[in-house]
Amino acid sequence: MADDLGTRASELIVRLTEALGPKGVSTDPVEIDPHISDWRGRWKGSTPVLVKPATTEEVSKAMTLCAEYGFAVNPQGGNSGMVNGSVPQGEVLISLKRMNKVREVDTLNDAMTLEAGVVLTKAQEIADENGRLFPLSLGAQGVAMIGGLISTNAGGVGVLRYGMMRDLVLGIEAVMPDGRIWNGLRGLRKDNTGYDLKHLFIGAEGTLGIVTAATLKLFPKPAVKETAWAVVETPAKAVELLQIAKAASGGAVTGFEIVPKFGLELVLKHIPDTRDPLPCTAPWRVLIELSLPREEGARDMIETLLGDAIEKGVAADAVICENEGQKAMVWKIRENIAVAERAHGKALKHDVSVPVSRVAEFMERGAELARSTAPGVDIIAFGHVGDGNIHFNVTPPPGVDQDAFVAKEGLKVSEAIHDLIASLNGSISAEHGIGRLKRDELAWRKSPIEMEMMRAVKKALDPDGRMNPGRVL
Repeated sequence: MADDLGTRASELIVRLTEALGPKGVSTDPVEIDPHISDWRGRWKGSTPVLVKPATTEEVSKAMTLCAEYGFAVNPQGGNSGMVNGSVPQGEVLISLKRMNKVREVDTLNDAMTLEAGVVLTKAQEIADENGRLFPLSLGAQGVAMIGGLISTNAGGVGVLRYGMMRDLVLGIEAVMPDGRIWNGLRGLRKDNTGYDLKHLFIGAEGTLGIVTAATLKLFPKPAVKETAWAVVETPAKAVELLQIAKAASGGAVTGFEIVPKFGLELVLKHIPDTRDPLPCTAPWRVLIELSLPREEGARDMIETLLGDAIEKGVAADAVICENEGQKAMVWKIRENIAVAERAHGKALKHDVSVPVSRVAEFMERGAELARSTAPGVDIIAFGHVGDGNIHFNVTPPPGVDQDAFVAKEGLKVSEAIHDLIASLNGSISAEHGIGRLKRDELAWRKSPIEMEMMRAVKKALDPDGRMNPGRVL
C-alpha cells in the first residue's frame, strides 16, 4: 500500500508539473518547510508536493488531477490561522499566494473583486486608493489573505459597525473538489434566486472547495476618526460606556476594546516603544474609536460622551488622542497583547463570544471559575466588547512548570470555561474557527441536528471527503 501511494504521488507530481509548469509545483524541502508549520511553531505537518497555481484555471487543473489520483487537498493562504486548520497532514498542499490580482474595482457599486491571494493590507490600500474603505482589520492583516479570511469568516476590531467577513462578501468564485469552477462573482446586494450558496464556503475552512476570488463590499471613507483611552473599574462599566458611546455618536463606534491592567503591563514590559497613555491603578482600560463623515463636531461629540460617562461614574478617567501618533500608540497596545502574552509564557487561550449583554457576567464568572479550577492562575481577558468576543486567556501560576501545568490543568480549565460559555448562549469559537484544534469538542457541543446538517452539506459537495480532511468535521 505504501509503495502504491508513493507511485501515485510520483505520477501526480509529474502530471501537475505538466499542467501548471515548473513554477506551479515544488517538491523542494526548503521551499515547502515554511508551509508545513503554523506561525507560532505549535504544529508541524507534511505534504508530498506544494502546488502554486497562478489562476483559477490552474487551481481547477490541480483539483481535477488530485481527484483522479485520489489525493486529499489542503488549501492555504497566509497560514496565519490559530486552530491548526491550514497545516497539511500529508495532503497535497495548494497555496493561493500567487493568485494575487485585482480583477475589478467598481466604485459606483461600492465593490471590488480580488483574488484569494491578495493580502488584507493590500486590499485596504486598494480601497483607499479608490476613495473607499474596506473595513476588515485584524492583527495578522500583513500576512492574512482574502481566501483564508473568507474561509475562516474572519472578525477583527470593526465587527460592531461593519460585521464579520461574511457580511463583507457579495460574491465568490470557488473550485469544487472535482475541479469544476463555480463563478458566483455577481456583486449583488439583492438576489433572491434560491439558496445563497456563497455562505456555504464562508467559514467552511476549505472543507467544501477552494475560494479563488471574491467580490467585496466597499464603504465611504470616514472624514475623521476620534480615538480615546478610558479607565473603568469593571467590565460592567465598560458595557455601560459602550451604550453611552453608541447613543451619543449615532452608531459611529467602529472600535471598542477592553484591555486589562495585567495585559497592559505585559505590553509595556515586552513591546518596545510603548507607554501607558493614562497611568493609574484601575483594573481596566477601554479603547474607543469613532469614525465620522464630517470633522465638524467630531471632537465635541467624543468630549461630550466621555464627560457624560465620567459624570455618571461609568468611567473613572479618560484621555482623547490628539494626533495620529497617539492613536497609533493605543492601537499598538491593544494589538500587541497577544504578542506580549506569548513573550510572558504559556497560556490557555479561549476565543469565545457571548451576547454583549452577558459580557460582564462572563468575564467575572469566568475569572472566578478559572481561579477555583486552577488556583493561582492569572487571567488576561481582552478584546471586542462591542461585539461580545472576548479573548479569555489563563496563564499558569508564577513559578510553576508551564508545560506541566498546561498538560495537567489545560483540559479541565478549558472545559469549565466552555461550559460557562454554553450556559450563556455563547460560542466556543468567535472568530478563529475550528480547524483540528476544536473539531472533537465541536462534535458534542453542537446539537445532533446541527451536526447532521453540517455532515450532509459536506457529503453533498465533497462526497469523497478529500477537502481539508479532519478539519471542522
